[in-house]
Amino acid sequence: SFGRKLINKIMLKKIFLLLLIGSLTSGKAQETDLLSIPNPVEYDGTEFFLARAKQRSKTLFQQQYIPKDEQLENFNQIIDFSFFNKEIEMELAVRQKVESVQSRKDDKFAKVNVTESPDGTEYIVDFYISEAPEKGDSFIEYDIYRFKKFDNGTQKSFLMLNYAKRIYGDLKSAAKLLAKQRDQLMTGMIEYKIPEIKVLAVETKK
Repeated sequence: SFGRKLINKIMLKKIFLLLLIGSLTSGKAQETDLLSIPNPVEYDGTEFFLARAKQRSKTLFQQQYIPKDEQLENFNQIIDFSFFNKEIEMELAVRQKVESVQSRKDDKFAKVNVTESPDGTEYIVDFYISEAPEKGDSFIEYDIYRFKKFDNGTQKSFLMLNYAKRIYGDLKSAAKLLAKQRDQLMTGMIEYKIPEIKVLAVETKK
């Protein structure tokens, strides 16, 4: 009957919508690993889960990890692997990062330091920055960037590994709190064993 056909049509629409919503949510929740990095990443006693994986260019692959129940938009901690599948001049990358912090003339909390590993194969740039948006909470962010070259004999590559921690609220109090944690956080980055990174087969952008 007409009524039965109508009910069946409505039921099919509902099923289609449920399938669509399900695929959208599952697609958002599950990012595809591009760099063969174990998920979750364990860092300084905390588990970080893959939240975003993007191929930014033909040679740049970026993956970001956050603790469970955190959001990328207002994270407290984040780990970022930016992997270049080509040779990058490390000193230039370090200088650009330092200059990006020094250019924040209106940020009175901006402060940057550079540390070279004893064997000269790695650099660490660590810095503080602050944000006081018109909407949302003010915060101080402490970043540690570790720059490392790789050469497996046939392919040269380059990694910028970044750990960032934010404290929201009063900027002076947040800055003092992060300053007290700096040594511990730096040690965590220095001692972190970088996993073996391998670019998985993906469709390269032209």
